[in-house]
Amino acid sequence: MSQPRAARACCLPSAPAGAGPVPLPPPGTAARRPGHPRTALPGGVFAMGDAFGEGCPADGETPVHEVELAPFSIDTEPVTTARFAVFVEATGHRTDAERAGSSAVFHLFVLADPADVLGRSPAAPWWVEVRGADWRHPYGPLGDAGDLQDHPVVHVSHRDALAYCRWAGSRLPTEAEWEYAARGPLAGRRYPWGDELRPDGAHRCRIWQGRFPDLPTGEDGWFATAPVGTYPPNGFGLVDVAGNVWEWCADRFDPGYYARSPRFDPRGPGADGTDGGGGGDGDGGGAGGSGDGDRRVLRGGSYLCHDSYCNRYRVAARTGNTPDSTSGNCGFRTVAC
Repeated sequence: MSQPRAARACCLPSAPAGAGPVPLPPPGTAARRPGHPRTALPGGVFAMGDAFGEGCPADGETPVHEVELAPFSIDTEPVTTARFAVFVEATGHRTDAERAGSSAVFHLFVLADPADVLGRSPAAPWWVEVRGADWRHPYGPLGDAGDLQDHPVVHVSHRDALAYCRWAGSRLPTEAEWEYAARGPLAGRRYPWGDELRPDGAHRCRIWQGRFPDLPTGEDGWFATAPVGTYPPNGFGLVDVAGNVWEWCADRFDPGYYARSPRFDPRGPGADGTDGGGGGDGDGGGAGGSGDGDRRVLRGGSYLCHDSYCNRYRVAARTGNTPDSTSGNCGFRTVAC
């Protein structure tokens, strides 16, 4: 198996059979919207992409290209379980994982009866499809998210994230906005804090520690997700832009997009005139995209990333998955409309 394919499988399992279109909640009102700690960014010009040549070729992290963004405001942290619960209580939203009846859980963390373990991914057997796994039960039906309220919400699909955005009066960040915000004021660096993973010997992000996939050491005190803000913020005040959970972006994923991306506020293939696709998802939540069969961009890496097989916690790293995919390491953050 080639390294690019193996790295994709390690990070993000594909969705099982889809549960059909996600019913749209009503738009939110100011009184119902959960509070989002946000920072206002001035926009400007930055160099987007992998300046070190470290990315998987299939991910399309090059060429490095200049991007100019208008000012925008972005959440300083991923949406937490507690904030997602406010949305669900207000709208009755059922996530893709709940409607499908199962989701992907990392094999060491499964909390389920054997009868609820439905199978393993052929390409990555450490991913287990578990009946009853969802945002309320991140590891399976024998556990719940009771003590994970300040952790990033997981088992949310791109479609779930868009539904949340529609209700909350926000949107998903474009991929360019996400990278600009994650880099902070540092130009061309490998991580949000510099070029060394642990420049002072301390852990700076929630990634895999130990031997993957069967021997986590939990050196930093955590094995799966950590509470948001456990690690220091970047220069713009954002936390968890490296590791913890993958974060959905608005854009469709295309490895060749950087070669034709426009300079000003790129919004991804089909949304900015760079190709013939895309007319939006029809739900008002994102910055464009075409049909549900196209992969969407994810950024930031997760607690399952490790440089021995997947170093996608670098600030330039990118990957994609189908918009109905859910797993125990995928979440999102939002941008003010």
